Amino acid sequence: MQCHHYDAGRCRSCTLLDLAYPAQVAGKQEHCAALLGPLAPDLTWLPTVESAESGFRNKAKMVVTGTTDAPVLGILAEGGGVDLTDCPLYPPALQASFGAFADFVTRARLVPYDVRARRGELKYVLVTLSPDGDLMARFVLRSTESLPRIRKHLPTLLDALPSLRVVSVNLHPEHKAVVEGDTEVLLTAAETLRMRVNGIDLHLRPQSFFQTNTDVAAALYRQGREWVDDAAPATVWDLYCGVGGFALHVAGPDRDVVGVETSAEAVASARLTARDAGLDRTTFLAQDATAFALAQRTAPHLVVVNPPRRGIGETLSTWLEDSGVRHVVYSSCNATSLARDLALMPSLRPRAARVLDMFPQTSHYEVAVLLERV
Repeated sequence: MQCHHYDAGRCRSCTLLDLAYPAQVAGKQEHCAALLGPLAPDLTWLPTVESAESGFRNKAKMVVTGTTDAPVLGILAEGGGVDLTDCPLYPPALQASFGAFADFVTRARLVPYDVRARRGELKYVLVTLSPDGDLMARFVLRSTESLPRIRKHLPTLLDALPSLRVVSVNLHPEHKAVVEGDTEVLLTAAETLRMRVNGIDLHLRPQSFFQTNTDVAAALYRQGREWVDDAAPATVWDLYCGVGGFALHVAGPDRDVVGVETSAEAVASARLTARDAGLDRTTFLAQDATAFALAQRTAPHLVVVNPPRRGIGETLSTWLEDSGVRHVVYSSCNATSLARDLALMPSLRPRAARVLDMFPQTSHYEVAVLLERV
């Protein structure tokens, strides 16, 4: 992939851009094998799932700098904002939307937040693209001061972007290095963005998490479904389930599936998909995954875990080791914490693994592992 921002030194987020893509993929496979190999010398490695080298990101997190009359959407750099509206990681449909959002900043008189001076209102514009070409936009603001003007001029934005389905304001009053706050104000009748993945309509709410690479996420869910169907469990837990990607892919009329996720927004989304699909034996709970597991009297036949970068941790790993669960499907975005967790579960032997290049041009990747009790 060629990027003029990288070549000019304006943006160095793609840390592996100087490395040919086949070498990137090979390096990730080698890195993962080096971490997991000592734990399972007989581990079967499935072919790495590769990604498109560019245009794969379904979400843009645009810092807003500049002025109300000349806003800049992109990243914050030493000398000010860098315009990344033509970043090659974004597909054409996302790139084409940024001009309308910049125009809206001017029309609604939204003052970009000045990090150094700690004044202004608009911190980020977050835009998500669905596989069907629909958009969800979130304006991250310091206060409600701009909210009346956003409401007033929203019809103009919707006219300019007919594919825009969901719009919200997120309130983030603190000066902190986090993207968003806790309060979300929905501005459209539609509450969710439909993410059609492998024929399943996942519902994404403004504060729900979804993988940034839709095609590779679809491959990840297919792999998980294949392993689960081969194991043929009657009962499944999907811990850290998000909007229910794994749970909804493995659900069926003869299987009891429980998804557990701390985000109430994500759980509401998952419940909506399950209801629409008529999955009466699939339920979702807004709880802490570890606390849920420890509170149950009986364990399921199979557990899926898809934790954040920190992994599942010692408490849940120890519970799984002692639980009698026959199989675990572990999806990880951090092979280092994965290896640490696997070392705490020696009775659950890694049988098969697959690296999925969710994040091309960087050193990050996803890896899925099938564990079987011995």
